[in-house]
Parts: sequence; C-alpha cells; structure tokens
Amino acid sequence: MRQYSPDLTPPWKKPQQPVPEVPAEPGLVVEEAGTGFCGAVIRCEAGTVTLEDRFGKHRVFPMEPRGFLLEGRAVTLVRPSPAGPARPTRTASGSVAVPGARARVARAGRIYVEGRHDAELVEKVWGDDLRIEGVVVEYLEGVDDLPSIVESFAPGPDARLGVLVDHLVPGSKEWRIAESVTSDHALVVGHPYIDIWEAVKPSSLGIAEWPRVPRGQDWKTGVCRALGWPENTGAAWQRILAGVRSYKDLEPELLGRVEELIDFVTTPA
Repeated sequence: MRQYSPDLTPPWKKPQQPVPEVPAEPGLVVEEAGTGFCGAVIRCEAGTVTLEDRFGKHRVFPMEPRGFLLEGRAVTLVRPSPAGPARPTRTASGSVAVPGARARVARAGRIYVEGRHDAELVEKVWGDDLRIEGVVVEYLEGVDDLPSIVESFAPGPDARLGVLVDHLVPGSKEWRIAESVTSDHALVVGHPYIDIWEAVKPSSLGIAEWPRVPRGQDWKTGVCRALGWPENTGAAWQRILAGVRSYKDLEPELLGRVEELIDFVTTPA
C-alpha cells in the first residue's frame, strides 16, 4: 500500500530553505547553478560576478539567491566587505608601531626644547614614541636662563633631564650656556641651525634652499620675505609643519640629537 506524506503542498510552492551567504572573494571557485559553468571569481561589481574557467573563458552572472554551487552545495554569493584601512607599521620617527599601545604614566624625567615650534615638531615626529616611553616635552622660550632652570629641576638618577638647543655651534652664546650645565644627570645637545625651521629639509617644502638672512634682521621675518610668503611667522610655521610627515623630512643633525635625548632620559643612570 503506497504511503503519502501528510503535506500535500506542491514542491514548487514550498518555501526554500536558506542557504549560506559566501563572499565572492577573488579566486573562489564556484559553479553557476543554471548553466553548470565552473570557474574562479575574478571580479564582483554592480550585482554581478565574473567567473573564469580553466580555459581562460570569462562569463558574467547575476548574484541571485541560491545561484551558485560551492563544493556541490547551493550558496548565495554576496559582495565582499571592503577592506579596512591598513594600519601603519612604523611611527613617524621610523620606530616599529605598537597598535593599541596605551600611554605610559609620565616619567619624572623631561626633555626641554627652546620654543613652541620645537615642541610641536618633536611631537609630530616622535609623539608616539614619547607616549609609550612616558616622556614629557616642555619648552623654555629661550635658553638664557638654562643653568638656573636645570638647578631648579634638580635632575637625579630617577629624573634625568635632556635639553635640545638651537644653533649649538662652538663659540656661540648657546654653546657657552650649554657648557655651564655640569650635572651628570642632565644632557644638553643641539643642532647647528639658527632656528628649528631650518631643520626641515627644503625639498619637503618645495623650496630649493633656506634663504640667507642678513645679520641684524629678524631671521623668521627675513625668511618669509625672501620666499615671498606673507610676513606672518605663525602661518609660515604651520605651512612648514604641514610639510613634515616623518623623520625623512628632517635633517640628520636634528634626528640624531632627539634620539640621543630620548635614550638619555629613558635609560636608568
């Protein structure tokens, strides 16, 4: 006696079971259910997918529900999710980046620089490194009172002090001031440039070279005038800072000195 199913709904009226959704990633091999064309995904756009078979033939199919077979099982192809932005592998200073690293609690030691522009440049290039190491950078507005500032800071084995000085060349006023700092726990280093502006490579700013400014003129104003920039040193600095993307935009004479100071402050005495 023939047995009949209690469900008398015709097969074509029965609801279809859901099938997995599979991203149409390049290289995925599938078979188009209606034609039997089998190939690897090479392109996915505007609701269609392009397959390439083993003979190099291309065919474009709509990405309809249940439209493809993957390893013999029905699937629905969908567009792959867009790739997220690539994480940088290096910091602006060239150090290995540490994604998600939290800033360390600030050390007692410090790095002092002459002015706000110096501090902003150091932050832009070495900021990630300094936060990981817990090093704070402060600016002095000049170094004329450096010996008394160092004495007031009272550097010691657990609170070392590093100082970056502009125009530190033998015989200069800055040289004589730096020579008067004698603490074993303070390190004064510098670059040869009149101002931190000059430590940025001219090529990074689209200029041939830094102009020579006659003695007796304000150097920054003279630079703006010679380059045909508006005589607004604040705006000029923002233009310069925007041209700095990494350590590659800075002169080696500055790079080495900042790295030396970071090492000094973070290395136990």
